[in-house]
Amino acid sequence: MRFLLLTQYFPPEIGAPSARLSALARELRRKGHEIEVVTALPNYPTGAIFPEYRGKLYVSERWEDVPVHRVWLYPALGSGLKRMLNYLSFTTASFFALSKVGRPDFVFVESPPLFLGIVGWWASRMWGVPMIFNVADLWPDAIASLGVVNEGPLLRMAYRFEEWIYRQATFINAVTEGIRDALIQTKGVSEEKILFLPNGVDTDLFRPLPVDEDLRRELRLEGERIVLYAGNHGIYQGLEVVIKAARLLQDITSSVRFLFVGDGSEKKRLMAMAKDMGCANVTFLPPVPPEELVKFYALASVALVTLKKSPINDGARPSKLFPAMATATPIVYSGLGEGATLVKDANAGIVVPPEDPGALAKAIVTLVENPTLAEKMGREGRRYVEENFSWSALVDRWLSELQGRIRK
Repeated sequence: MRFLLLTQYFPPEIGAPSARLSALARELRRKGHEIEVVTALPNYPTGAIFPEYRGKLYVSERWEDVPVHRVWLYPALGSGLKRMLNYLSFTTASFFALSKVGRPDFVFVESPPLFLGIVGWWASRMWGVPMIFNVADLWPDAIASLGVVNEGPLLRMAYRFEEWIYRQATFINAVTEGIRDALIQTKGVSEEKILFLPNGVDTDLFRPLPVDEDLRRELRLEGERIVLYAGNHGIYQGLEVVIKAARLLQDITSSVRFLFVGDGSEKKRLMAMAKDMGCANVTFLPPVPPEELVKFYALASVALVTLKKSPINDGARPSKLFPAMATATPIVYSGLGEGATLVKDANAGIVVPPEDPGALAKAIVTLVENPTLAEKMGREGRRYVEENFSWSALVDRWLSELQGRIRK
């Protein structure tokens, strides 16, 4: 089968969408299918087009022997008008890229952004092929719950557009059980229309490794126990709670260091917050590619996963859970809902309420001061993802489900 992947985010960008779609592309190729990708010039999560792509409107290249068509967009981070222009510019430019690709058997559309469904709908009608609309976040619910867009004509229009896209899609793919339930129970989508492909992990790449002492010396982390946050520094993550917990622990122990690896719309504000609060035990580093990130997990005593307290996050299953579990790094999960349940079911770490710096600090101390417990939780996490969330097994199940629906 031939798949066209339509996504705003793709490697060399780092983040959940690019990790998810690159893993899907890689596994589909391994199973003998053909893939072509339409995406943007790389700009996430820095909010600036990567240097080697600047000054270009269109780039055709290959990623792991997969044809990739990249188009210009207006780069931006955060929310508001600039982010809207970011989404709309890519949606518009994607129509041009369609003229460069071959006829697929399926059009797979990654959302958000929701607007990209227009391009997917047009492509599916132009070629007479099914559109699979992948829902990784429930927009516009997410932006409404966080107050990014207030009640009014704009939000009502967004909901009507969401409803239209769901009607036009041949299949709607859910990334979490919470999203799947919401699509059926509150969005009115037929269960027969829904596929399920959750986030997973490459268990060959992300695996337990010995500590890289050269990296430890390079980062000047000798003698320190590392609490690692690796991922997007955005609104949804609510990372203020980590800075507050770091300040609490600074008065208790001098051997714990919080290491933030990544980028995002909130990073500058978090750095300023840490400075204002006098957090000498916090270090911020730029994002690194996955093959480098696995070395940071080897350094870590604890991996952090945080979410803001919001109803929309109850159905979230953060992708950063899986590299931590696959590397046998015990997790402290600050949040509610599906992600918290997964950590408990796997016995892979400690779950604390969201936005509670005291509880977060206490859980971190529990793990760094009890290495036997930490090692056991790390081992359980690794076993759990090997059995349930390796990308190869997930894509096998998804393809079987897709082919079954097509036969019906």
